[in-house]
Parts: sequence; C-alpha cells; structure tokens
Amino acid sequence: MKTTDAPAPAPVKERPAPARPAKEGTTLNVFSHGMLVLWAVMVVLPLVWAVMTSFKDDASIFRSPWSLPDKLHFDNWSRAWTEANMSDYFLNTVLVVGGSLIGTLVLGSMAAYVLARFDFPGNRFVYYLFVGGMSFPIMLALVPLFYVVNNMGLLNTIHGLILVYIAYSLPFTVFFLTAFFRTLPTSIAEAAFVDGASHTRTFFQIMLPMAKPGLISVGIFNFLGQWNQYMLPTVLNTDPDKRVLTQGLVQLAVSQGYKGDWSGLFAGLVMAMLPVLAAYVIFQRQVVQGLTAGALK
Repeated sequence: MKTTDAPAPAPVKERPAPARPAKEGTTLNVFSHGMLVLWAVMVVLPLVWAVMTSFKDDASIFRSPWSLPDKLHFDNWSRAWTEANMSDYFLNTVLVVGGSLIGTLVLGSMAAYVLARFDFPGNRFVYYLFVGGMSFPIMLALVPLFYVVNNMGLLNTIHGLILVYIAYSLPFTVFFLTAFFRTLPTSIAEAAFVDGASHTRTFFQIMLPMAKPGLISVGIFNFLGQWNQYMLPTVLNTDPDKRVLTQGLVQLAVSQGYKGDWSGLFAGLVMAMLPVLAAYVIFQRQVVQGLTAGALK
C-alpha cells in the first residue's frame, strides 16, 4: 500500500509589531526630564546658597551674594549656637519632637491595627472620625486648645507640647497605617494565634515588625511636620526658656536683623534645616518602599 506524505504547511509570516511613535516618546521624555531638572535646580539652589552664605561675613553677603566665600567663617555658627541660644532651642525641639514622634507611632499603630484587623460595632465610625480630624483646621481649635491646656496645668511645658503634637499627628498616622495593615497577610497572625500567642504579643512581635516600611514612612512625614511646626508652640509655649527651634528662628531673625548680623542668621537657619535634610536623605529609600508597599502586595 502506497502512502503519500502530506505537504508541509507554509510558514506563517509573523505580523510585524506596530512601530512606536519614537518622536512622540522622545519628546515626552525630554520634556519630563527637563521639568525634573528644573524642579531640582529650584529646590537645590536655595539650599546651597543658604549654606554658602552661612560661611560668609556680613560685608561679603551684600557685596557678592552669589560668589563663594573668601574663607570659611565658622565663628558664624559658634555665635549663633551660643549667643543666639540656638543650642537651647535645638535641645527643646529634640525633646518635643522625639517624645511626640514615639508617642504618635506607638498609639497610632495600635489604633490602626485594631481598626484594620478587627470588626466591632462603630469601627467605621471611629475610622472616619480620624479621617475627619485630618480635614479639621488647626486654627479653629487654637483658642479652646489654649484654655484646655491651661486648665490642665500643661501650658509652657515640654510634656504639654508633646501631648498636643501627638493629638495633632494621630489622624494622619491612623489613616496611613490602617491602609498599610490591611495589606499584611492574615495567615501569619492566624498561625501565631494557633501557637498560643496573645493579641498583644502578635502585634508587637509579628505584625509591627512587618509594618516597618509604613512606620518609617509615616514617621518621616510626622517628623517633618512636627519639626517645622510653628503655630502650636507660638500659642501654647510662651516661656522664653522653653522655646522650640521655629520660635527661636523668628526671634533670631528679629534680633539679628536689627543688629545686622546676617551671617549669624543664616548659620542658625542652616542649623535648623540640616536635621530635616539628613533624615530624608538617610530614609528616602524606606519612604518610597512604604508608599508603594500597599500597591505591590
């Protein structure tokens, strides 16, 4: 019996991929990169100029404001640190911001974990109370807040200012961390409960370390807001010995402006600016990870 081989199928020609409009993509990339470069120059140039000016003498600041200093005048920094009391303002700010930041992260993470993981009557109501607190203007609460703090005997005190900062920062912290805790896997917490771990141990030893990127991100945002806070300490902290850095900078600008000590003023300004820049440079990767963790899970 004779068999015939079937004819080989004709090769299928692959359809060429549609050509991408290279010109349009190139134009968009050039425009976006140009805007980023322009934004970087607008942000970096004032910072560099302020640092450069802090090492000049007063005559050089007005004679050649854009030139490099002829020599580094470190006495500007020492004068601002000692004579302008920047050391006291800096210490008060570290105490207030450090205490309020720790309290905000501890209380905010606990409240956010409960709102994200447990269903109970009033859960959504409490959550929306925190969300509503984000939209409440702080200026409307300054007068009643002053009387409340005064009646509690916390006016012109470091711990009183810490408590106010914590209350001011809690709404955003709870809102941010609630969304982050919802992205964490529930199987790990359930396994811990099966092994006999309590809710407290599960939170502090398992869930809280897993939320480290979110804690760092919200911690940086709260640090920036609390370090630069001016309105609350101005109303609640009128004692000259308890002034924080923002109040000290205003006082320094007034006093040094009358004295004509502009070099000392710029030195104090850079002192107040350096911790914020250092915190963002050190933790910038963790901030990005915390912001994108919810989208990647």
